[in-house]
Amino acid sequence: MEVTYLLNSGFVVRVDDVLLVFDAFDDPAGVLSDAVERGDYDRLYFFASHGHFDHFNPAIAKYAANVSRYILSEDIRLNPGAQRIPAELTNWIGVYDAWQDDRIEVTSFSSTDEGTSFLVQLNGKQVFHAGDFNWWDWTGDTAENRKLAENAFRKQMKYLAGRSFDLAFFPVDGRLGPSMERGAKVFCTETHPKALVSMHSVGYPVWHPSADFFEPGCEIPTWSPQRAGERHSF
Repeated sequence: MEVTYLLNSGFVVRVDDVLLVFDAFDDPAGVLSDAVERGDYDRLYFFASHGHFDHFNPAIAKYAANVSRYILSEDIRLNPGAQRIPAELTNWIGVYDAWQDDRIEVTSFSSTDEGTSFLVQLNGKQVFHAGDFNWWDWTGDTAENRKLAENAFRKQMKYLAGRSFDLAFFPVDGRLGPSMERGAKVFCTETHPKALVSMHSVGYPVWHPSADFFEPGCEIPTWSPQRAGERHSF
């Protein structure tokens, strides 16, 4: 699999002859446009986990002529720009929902923010994109709010625990300070990803897992992209 970083939580994932595009709100390096125009793929799918401006941009409608399907979280219906996405190419997906065609299977899970997270299965590979699902433990918040954030996160983790992923995208948000990798650490402990890509940390230094991030003997490759257009193969 080849992964190209767009920005924030936006990525293009190539799995053989299929392109998966996640949360493409911006493309400052022009890599998405280049990938679409090359046409060296059989299917092209766009995913948007929720309607926040840094995850969904109705400008993705400009790729409609090449798109196999837009798979969008239900909350995006409320976005005024959503009407620009061709209805005949769009599947609206709620939490704990599913959709499939002859090439991919999509399962959605809930989030601890807006919208959904996605598990995409194709060609024997499983790709998980968390959207804004995370343990949003804000230093300086009240003890009550921090506990609520933990409870919400652990509740959703029950639906993911024990699952295996060939590749997982998960927030490691520098704004959380000392708690920035807390959610990702639990995620990697309770699921079985073969590789982890950090996201949602624009403007912060490259993330390197802390010494105790992985359980002994459970270390996996990680990638913390910084510049739009960076590529990495898994």
